[in-house]
Amino acid sequence: MTPGSHRMDGTFARLLDRRETQGRRRRLTLPPPGAVDFSSNSYLSLSESPELRTRYLALLQHDGGDHRFSLGSGGSRLLDGNTALAEALEERVAAFHGAPAGLLFNSGFDANAGLLGCAPQPGDVVVYDELVHASVHDGMRLGRAAHRALPFTHNTVAGSGGNSLSAVLERLCSGPDGDDFRRGRRNVFVAVEGVYSMDGDVAPLREIVACVGEKLPQGNGHVIVDEAHSTGIIGQRGRGLVCHLGLQDQVWARVHTFGKAMGCAGAIVLCSPTTRSYLINYARSFIYTTALGYPSLAAIQTTYEHLAGGFADGRLGSLRALIRRAHGNLAGLCRRHAVPSHILRINAAVPESPIFPLFTASARELAAHCQRHGFLLRAIVAPTVPRGTDRVRLCLHAGNTADEVDGLCRVIEKWACDKMGMESPVVQEVEEASIVKSEISRL
Repeated sequence: MTPGSHRMDGTFARLLDRRETQGRRRRLTLPPPGAVDFSSNSYLSLSESPELRTRYLALLQHDGGDHRFSLGSGGSRLLDGNTALAEALEERVAAFHGAPAGLLFNSGFDANAGLLGCAPQPGDVVVYDELVHASVHDGMRLGRAAHRALPFTHNTVAGSGGNSLSAVLERLCSGPDGDDFRRGRRNVFVAVEGVYSMDGDVAPLREIVACVGEKLPQGNGHVIVDEAHSTGIIGQRGRGLVCHLGLQDQVWARVHTFGKAMGCAGAIVLCSPTTRSYLINYARSFIYTTALGYPSLAAIQTTYEHLAGGFADGRLGSLRALIRRAHGNLAGLCRRHAVPSHILRINAAVPESPIFPLFTASARELAAHCQRHGFLLRAIVAPTVPRGTDRVRLCLHAGNTADEVDGLCRVIEKWACDKMGMESPVVQEVEEASIVKSEISRL
């Protein structure tokens, strides 16, 4: 190590110690062996599907033409990494989601950062939901609109006061450059998510699109939807929120990622053919990275064939039933014991997604309690979520069982009762309670 390394290690150690005292230090962890997964984003449990695994391995062994197996692509797509399979896959995925064209990226983060980093031109503005993903923020910082990015209150569209989307657009059109925006000489990009990863709520996308069209009638308002957590979950055969609402022709660009419900990795930006060509020329996260290799492309193809063929419909039905069951159980225990909101609170409405935020001032304590009883959940605290909204993030999967959901709810009920000093039901360890892991092959 160089002398300078010791100096930097000292600086880093002090910063880590400060984060430790604030209870915000992040660490890599491994799932406890045998724990029931209520944490990952693999909502459809496709990554564990024996049928999908068999079809994927068969495709890997396919040998012919441009689809010949190779571990890696060998370079960026602009140099030696492009393949006929990648281009065919882009066309297939775009058609599945009702889009004219698409461009593959190595991850959802790369897709958002690349798109937001190059699409806005000098003088343009990005207006974004305040809870939009970190990758969108990084893209905005990289781009020409770095100093012209305006947040609006999460999922709040109407209202001239406050910081609704409508109010932000009105202020923009009445400000110093208002005439340019009203006449369509400058663009406004509106960035939102289909389903928000920490709250699990769905964007009021129909209202957002209508608001943008009303405030910017010259066609210079461009809605971008990150469908990371709605892909595979929302809409017919998991086509996403935009397709579910029939807004394909009114949303300028979409980002679909494959690392969550789809069970593999990578992402695609759906857009016009001209925008696709522009991204090939200007999106740095596309240009300066090694392209996805054949194993990754084959996984994406296999999963989309599975989804398009309706083979995941049963999983979707099972997942939706588990969502209703979990919400009913949790709402019931909160009512039954009159649990104070600082101990445990859930949203009143049945979620439209598999993501349940369990709001509590003792998020780490509740998560640790669940883990001790064999259920894997994670505490999410500030600054990942706004201060005062700490929660345990519960994610349901098609591979979970009703017994597992009921067992988890009993564990949460015992914890809440103990916090309140009440007599609570006895909860045994997950092994003693004989909570059986789901047999995904039956789905």
